[in-house]
Amino acid sequence: MADRLSSLLDPTRITLHVTSAKRTAALNEVARLLEGHAGVTNFQGFYNELLARERLDPTCLGNEIALPHARTEHVTEIVVAVGRSEAGVHFENGNQNVRLMFVLGTPKSNPGDYLQVVSVLCKILKEASNREALLQATTPAEFIAAVVAAEDRLLAPA
Repeated sequence: MADRLSSLLDPTRITLHVTSAKRTAALNEVARLLEGHAGVTNFQGFYNELLARERLDPTCLGNEIALPHARTEHVTEIVVAVGRSEAGVHFENGNQNVRLMFVLGTPKSNPGDYLQVVSVLCKILKEASNREALLQATTPAEFIAAVVAAEDRLLAPA
């Protein structure tokens, strides 16, 4: 994995205005940001596995956050897209309203890197001040800056 979660984020793969109110449509809206990514060898295959994983088990983490993900042969590196919804998207399988979605694709051959990314993301998102900064960011660049600031605090010596 890259040294930091923020290095996996790209402003063109972050939407702060998810328009879909239904879970599958919202997932599609956010996942489509990864279409054409150099690390995605087959977008439709990746997307189908993402939906299959989502049907299997809810990916809601609580605090209006979901982490839809797929370990798949259709990506060659960890890929991340982010979507934020002001109104929220109802994830009926988790019976939660979600405002932040982190869509991840990770190669089946590298589960360790995936676990590192999820671990850092969970550490960042468990802090209310970090969640608030992500919800208040007005641009994708500000969103990434909020992630960088949260990572800096995590990595700072105690």
